[in-house]
Amino acid sequence: MRTMIYGIGMDLVETGRIEEGMRKFPDRFIRKMYTDVEAAYCAAMPAPALHYAARFAAKEAFLKALGTGKSHGIGWRDVGIENLSSGQPVLSITGRAKELMEERGITQTHVSLTHTATHAAAVVVLEKVD
Repeated sequence: MRTMIYGIGMDLVETGRIEEGMRKFPDRFIRKMYTDVEAAYCAAMPAPALHYAARFAAKEAFLKALGTGKSHGIGWRDVGIENLSSGQPVLSITGRAKELMEERGITQTHVSLTHTATHAAAVVVLEKVD
């Protein structure tokens, strides 16, 4: 058996877009888009919108790597980011997204996040065993 890349996804988000959603629909936007773990992490940061934007980019990047986009019954909260004690971000996949990963034989996920004052980006790599 060998491990092979199933998919790679990348996304770039303007932080202002996330700030607008937070301003227009403060509680509803966060509850709809982010897991409780993500919301707690981002709210504790000096500039929450930067961290929300990076997590949104990771969600989009995951959907691209999976090859589904926002379809097949996947909810925004099915894809989350948690941090190891080292600070390294890791994907937390649940619900329909997890089912699709299992159906496709995806066994490993990798995520990298970055941001500036105005943009956030993420790259996701999904692996499977061949």
